Amino acid sequence: MDSEGGGSGGGGGGGAVKDLATPSKFVAAFFLGGLVLGASLLAVQVGISLPPSLQLPPPLWGGRRRRRRRPVRVYMDGCFDMMHYGHCNALRQARALGDELVVGVVSDDEITANKGPPVTPLHERMIMVAAVKWVDEVIPDAPYAITEEFMNKLFNKYNIDYIIHGDDPCLLPDGTDAYALAKKAGRYKQIKRTEGVSSTDIVGRMLLCVRERSTGDSHNHSSLQRQFSHGHGQKVDDGGSASGTRISHFLPTSRRIVQFSNGKGPGPDARIIYIDGAFDLFHAGHVEILRKARELGDFLLVGIHTDQTVSATRGAHRPIMNLHERSLSVLACRYVDEVIIGAPWEVSKDMITTFNISLVVHGTIAENMDFLKEESNPYAVPIAMGIYRQLESSLDITTSTIIRRIVANHEAYQKRNEKKEASERKYYEGKTYMSGD
Repeated sequence: MDSEGGGSGGGGGGGAVKDLATPSKFVAAFFLGGLVLGASLLAVQVGISLPPSLQLPPPLWGGRRRRRRRPVRVYMDGCFDMMHYGHCNALRQARALGDELVVGVVSDDEITANKGPPVTPLHERMIMVAAVKWVDEVIPDAPYAITEEFMNKLFNKYNIDYIIHGDDPCLLPDGTDAYALAKKAGRYKQIKRTEGVSSTDIVGRMLLCVRERSTGDSHNHSSLQRQFSHGHGQKVDDGGSASGTRISHFLPTSRRIVQFSNGKGPGPDARIIYIDGAFDLFHAGHVEILRKARELGDFLLVGIHTDQTVSATRGAHRPIMNLHERSLSVLACRYVDEVIIGAPWEVSKDMITTFNISLVVHGTIAENMDFLKEESNPYAVPIAMGIYRQLESSLDITTSTIIRRIVANHEAYQKRNEKKEASERKYYEGKTYMSGD
């Protein structure tokens, strides 16, 4: 009895131990599962491959991925005539409001009807806009005003979410707002106008040059255009001259240069290509030679000559745009990785070593190619080192080409500027602070 009782007691004791072991195993299993989960998550974070025994099984719901968000597409249009850093900054701001920027370039006929004849034809303006680093897609022959038909095309065909424009008014000849329909549809966003420059202003600088040369007065011509470029013209020109020309007041900041810069240097084994020049009135010819230069290496370094150097080599009324304005225009180009602001005229051995330059290039179309025959050839060192090459220029365009277009149609552009001056004067008189950059 006792033994059986003992046996029975032992059996009873064994049953009690077994009952206690069950939750312990459950806790242990739960703890081990937690370790596996933690290890798996850690492996995902640090990129470690776990053995199959420790990998988590696929989720019970079939591992369906979250639907990817459609990119926000924004649209901005413009004439982009004589494209400058103000245009580029507007495109930069527009791109920041979305994921993809689509740009409409207004046709020659539409510009003529609404503003007067364009200085640069559509195909050149298309090259300029497509080369801006913040542009994803370009639409040619865009209308000057956003019509209902074109707006629906933007929304349905191009999947545009918002239409963008600057805070300066864009009025049609009848005085109505060119973006009224976009605003009514609730699909309009506004950016801050870039101060200190406009196409009207740039044309005005050249018209002033023509006027000063024709009057034959006693102005110091060697510094005259640099004064205009820096906004130090005569007082009558400060708010608009008798010719309807407003002189810009460009105030360069370090932040603007940072905004335009790529922010990355060349890799240790990068093939660095160097090209230099004035790059005044940045045009399609400049863009094409920069594109060709960039194709020859991994990193394109562009030297921008000083105002004094340009005046000494190109003539009394040059440059039209000052050093900082020219530097920003070049920096905005997608083919350019970095610029030297105020590059020396001569490419020295020290400079080649400092920047680890692999090849120095120059286009076949330039303002003056006589330097190759002179003793003071600025490329003498790279030529002697065997690292100099001339690139065939795709377009027969120089800064002088643009100036000649203005001079040839002096009266037409004079009328165009007088017409545009009224709206620009009104903008500046009623201007208030707007956040943004």
